[in-house]
Amino acid sequence: MNILSPFDYFAPTTKAEALELLATKQNVKVLAGGTDLVIQLKEKLVKPESVVDISKIDELKGITIKKGEGAVVGACTTNATCEFSEELKKKYPAFAYACGEIGGPQIREMGTVGGNLSHSSPSAETPCSLIAYGAELILESKSGKRTIAVKDFIHGNRQNDLQAGEIITQIVLPEPKAKTVVKYGYIGLRKAMEIDAANMAVSLTVEGGVVKDAMVVMGSVFIKPIISEKIPGLIIGKKVDDAVLKACGEAAMTEVKPITDVRASADYRRDTIGALARRLIKEAYAEIK
Repeated sequence: MNILSPFDYFAPTTKAEALELLATKQNVKVLAGGTDLVIQLKEKLVKPESVVDISKIDELKGITIKKGEGAVVGACTTNATCEFSEELKKKYPAFAYACGEIGGPQIREMGTVGGNLSHSSPSAETPCSLIAYGAELILESKSGKRTIAVKDFIHGNRQNDLQAGEIITQIVLPEPKAKTVVKYGYIGLRKAMEIDAANMAVSLTVEGGVVKDAMVVMGSVFIKPIISEKIPGLIIGKKVDDAVLKACGEAAMTEVKPITDVRASADYRRDTIGALARRLIKEAYAEIK
C-alpha cells in the first residue's frame, strides 16, 4: 500500500492566488490533472512540502480561436477537450490527433496540455506537433510573464525552462501557413495505453507540386525533441518521389540518438524513425500537392 508523504495542499481558484502561493512556498509541486504527479507522489519519487492544485482555475482553461489570429489554449485544458475540439481538428489537426493518443480515455479526461509539456517526457505526444506548428508558451510567475517557443522549452528528460514559481498559463499557436500541411504519427508496442517508441511531426509547404518549406520533428529518440537539420536540404525545391523519400528516411536515422529500454531497442527506434519520415512526408505531400 502506497501512503503519501505528508504535504500541505492548496486549491486556489484564481491565477493570481496560485502565483502568490508559488512565490511564497518552498519545495512546492503543481498539480493540474495529476496523471503524472500523483504517481510520483505515491512512489515517493518526489516529496514536496506543498502541493498547489491549479485544476480549479477557470482562467487557465479553454480554447480561443480567431480567424487569421491562430489559437490560444489554456494550460489546464484537458487533452480530451483538445482531442474533440472541432475547431482544433480543422485548423490544427496534427495537434488534436496527438492529444487523442495520450494514454487512455480516462487519462485524457484528466491530463492537461500544460501538464504534458511540463512533465517533459522524451516520449510525450504533444511537443512534436506543437513545434511543427511553431507554437509558443506563456510562462507566468508573480514577478511577470515571458514567452518561449516550444522548441526551446524542453531541455531533457523531465527538465525544462520553467523557473521557480513559474507555470505554463497558455499555449499559443500561430495562424497556419498557407499551402502547408502538418502530420503527426507514432509507433508503439500496442494500439492504446502505450508509451511511444518513436513519434514524429512533419510540416510541408508545397506550391505547384514543389516543396517550399519543410520541418521534421522527432520524438522519443533523444532526451528532447529533435528538429531535423538534414531533411529540409534534401526536400526543399523538389517534388517528392521515392528517391527523395528514401533519402529523407536515411537522413532522419542518422540524426537521432535513441536508447534501448523495455519498450524498444535503439536499432528499432532508429529504423522506426526512418519509416515515420518516409510515411509522413509522403502523406503530407499527397494531401497538399
